[in-house]
Amino acid sequence: MDRLSLRQTLSAFLAEDIGHGDLTSESIFTPHDLGRAQIVARESCVVAGVDSVAPEVFRLQNPVVELNVKVQDGQRVEPGQVLLEVAGPVIDLLKAERVALNLLQRLSGISTLTAAFVERVKLYPVRITDTRKTTPGLRALEKEAVRAGGAYNHRFHLADGVLVKDNHIAACGSIARAVARIRKHIPHTLRIEVETDTLEQVIECLECKVDIIMLDNMSVKEMREAVAVIDGRALVEASGGVNLKTVTDIAATGVDIISIGALTHSASACDLGMDWLV
Repeated sequence: MDRLSLRQTLSAFLAEDIGHGDLTSESIFTPHDLGRAQIVARESCVVAGVDSVAPEVFRLQNPVVELNVKVQDGQRVEPGQVLLEVAGPVIDLLKAERVALNLLQRLSGISTLTAAFVERVKLYPVRITDTRKTTPGLRALEKEAVRAGGAYNHRFHLADGVLVKDNHIAACGSIARAVARIRKHIPHTLRIEVETDTLEQVIECLECKVDIIMLDNMSVKEMREAVAVIDGRALVEASGGVNLKTVTDIAATGVDIISIGALTHSASACDLGMDWLV
């Protein structure tokens, strides 16, 4: 995410949280009161957003805030470890606290879950990727968190690539018909991916010479059969129903890519907090 887009996004988040002002902090402190605090991990996790997102939140609230980043995105931290130190006007530190923590907790939850999936398949030549099942407004940040966890990104948006899904096929009538229409429309530089849920559809994809075949919600046995039939003639992506218990067996089928919506739609927030330094 480029700096300008990041600042615009974070400014909107701050405006949403602060409203017309922080009635509590502004009643207790003056703009001249200074303080120091640190963001600390309460549990073991893989952090994301700590070396870019959280510091930018504090800078946007007040550029005079001093920042000392203690860890880097993608780093595993343990309970009690300091992630970030901040110093500056007390009012501004308190105004930025919740937005910074909300984002850090959410993004670190994604990177931690992602790292767990990556660890399960480390013995296989397969890529773990995310999907478009992201939180509206947070897609770029959540996909960055996936990368911090050691995985890769699928499409960022619909204009990023061609992916023929079940409803495209149902509405068009067949894979062959959909692919033929696509080839007349898109540049030759783009790959074509098609979602399949039967071996018959896999064979139809091969006949159409598509570039990537997605095996959607297939059993491990079916995936193994499909990989054998494809025999290197297309990249193979497995998707649907992937979890930490099944991902290793899926990787062992020989697929090239495993896309997992749960990385972004089901990750639990990590327990982080901001402690005041006296």
